[in-house]
Amino acid sequence: MSGGPAEELASRLEVLAGRPVAVGGLKRLSGGASRETWAFEADGRPLILRLDPPGRPDAPAMAREAGLLMAAAAAGVPVPALVDHGDALRGTPYLIMERLAGETIPRRLLRDERFAAVRPALARELGGILARLHALRPDAVPGLPDGDPLEELAALYESFAEPRPAVELALRWLERNRPDASGGRTVVHGDFRNGNLMVDERGVRGVLDWELAHVGDPWEDLGWLCVKAWRFGSPEPVGGFGPRADLLAGYAEAGGTPPSEEELHWWEVYGTLRWTVLCRNQAERYLSGSDASVEFAVLGRRVCEQEHDLLLSLGLTEPVAVADPLKGLDGSGPAAVPGPHDRPGASSLIDAVSAYLASAEPGDERLRFHNRVAVSALRIARRELLLGDLHWVAQRERLRALGCATDADLALGIRNGRFDDRMDEVVCAVRASVVDKLVVANPRHLSQPA
Repeated sequence: MSGGPAEELASRLEVLAGRPVAVGGLKRLSGGASRETWAFEADGRPLILRLDPPGRPDAPAMAREAGLLMAAAAAGVPVPALVDHGDALRGTPYLIMERLAGETIPRRLLRDERFAAVRPALARELGGILARLHALRPDAVPGLPDGDPLEELAALYESFAEPRPAVELALRWLERNRPDASGGRTVVHGDFRNGNLMVDERGVRGVLDWELAHVGDPWEDLGWLCVKAWRFGSPEPVGGFGPRADLLAGYAEAGGTPPSEEELHWWEVYGTLRWTVLCRNQAERYLSGSDASVEFAVLGRRVCEQEHDLLLSLGLTEPVAVADPLKGLDGSGPAAVPGPHDRPGASSLIDAVSAYLASAEPGDERLRFHNRVAVSALRIARRELLLGDLHWVAQRERLRALGCATDADLALGIRNGRFDDRMDEVVCAVRASVVDKLVVANPRHLSQPA
């Protein structure tokens, strides 16, 4: 986005202000898998521009997000002030809001000394914020999606035509253990988690990224906040900040009806499955050829992280320390046998490119982010070259012992009850398969606390 679009921004803001507005410092931010996010200043005021990606405009969704910001602010939820929204900036729907001061990067929030004093209070504060949000009636913002969350998630999973044994185990458990009670029907944020919260040394300054909001059971937001993926290695279940008891106490103090321990656990398992399927959904953008981003390519290899977390949440596995198979390699790799090609070999070339990307420091934040993702992709490829053949042999043997030819056969057998009398064997096979995938994709994930 260069001078032309900046001029378009300035023109729109001039209409709102009734005078000329100087726009500067336009910079695209990293992250944002479904929308583009840009930071800029207008007459020195820090603002954020959100844009639908080219070719995938969704004006009603952007209008709903603007309505949600206004409704949430009126309910006492901390959100950025809405400046403007519309259907046609750079030819696509947009939203402009204030840029809040603070931090959103989870690892900084969980580790930096400057947040040490506020961290212990965040779980309770987040409970209070969610209770105020859930006081919004379902019709507070017209047009919000409203459906059965488990049915919709199962339908999205099945649309990939890629049956997965770990997912089938989770679906089976969720269907059989669905709570009788619920928290009612309210506005649900849909992505309330560490990473979508602006925090400073005083507490939560704003709740961000409302594009997945819908009508549903408010306990969904509570469970999503406690999903292991949003703890970023911390042992504390509520976004890595604190215990569930603090979250539920803050929720009750602000007028919410908290779920029981069993009900909250169901929504945590649901949330873990949801992130599993959403990772696979984002990877489809790369696999289908619609987006060549390395970010979406690597998301396809993160699905096994969530499969492992599903097994953890169901009590079917435990954290385990596994050494990175790349540690200690001298760079010659698994293909050091003389062949028709010159040296260095494929593994060494991968190592060389990884080292270059890791040492490069481009000025653009998004390029730095993609460099880190690219290094991760190359390390995955390197591990697969090293271990892929061995893992194929082990998986074929596991499947053969269960009378299956493929993972899909095993997954469908779990679904139709074929293995009900051999479930211990099935769980052992699924667990071993997920461990093998993680040893290649991200061995550190296996040792993270449950």
